[in-house]
Amino acid sequence: MNIPIVYEDDWLLIVNKPAGLLSVPTPKKELRTLTSILNQDAAERGIKYNLYPCHRLDRETSGLIIYAKGKSIEKKMMDAFRDRRVVKKYIAFVHGKLAHPEGKIAFEIEGRPALTKYKLVQEKSNYSVMEVCPVTGRTNQIRIHFKGIQHPLVGEDKFAFRKDFVLRFKRVCLEAKELHFRHPVTGKDLDISIELAQDLKDFLCSHD
Repeated sequence: MNIPIVYEDDWLLIVNKPAGLLSVPTPKKELRTLTSILNQDAAERGIKYNLYPCHRLDRETSGLIIYAKGKSIEKKMMDAFRDRRVVKKYIAFVHGKLAHPEGKIAFEIEGRPALTKYKLVQEKSNYSVMEVCPVTGRTNQIRIHFKGIQHPLVGEDKFAFRKDFVLRFKRVCLEAKELHFRHPVTGKDLDISIELAQDLKDFLCSHD
């Protein structure tokens, strides 16, 4: 499987995960995941290090994931995520039109504080294109928060019923599009971004 490499140096690998692929195995112990594919490729190229994911994306979510080349770099990146020194920006298509073009969603998820910032990018006839920045990193945070304000993501079927909405899509319309952080070794500020996935581009073109 061709996994696009967006950035690579001696310590980090950042790739563009396709939708439909798990980042890591679930309790079902799936054998084929993004992590297993990348590590298998590294082994076939004779590379000695193991790659460790520094964060996760849902199976249905496409976009940027940071991998560390070794445990010590993984720890530094995990510390940066914990201390909120990594800025992640997503593009999400959500049902309907929000009352405010910019704002925050702040309610607990499984008893833990959670905060999501959002800003309107484009308003369509019956959905909105949003830039979303999760300040905290709860599991499924973006999906849960937008469902909580009655604007679930287009394609959502885990936290909302697809039959309740006219718009349908084969997956949740969510992509991790930008990463901004300071390199844990070199100290260089990294600004990484990708183009919107082709299936999301196609949806935009076919749904005004």
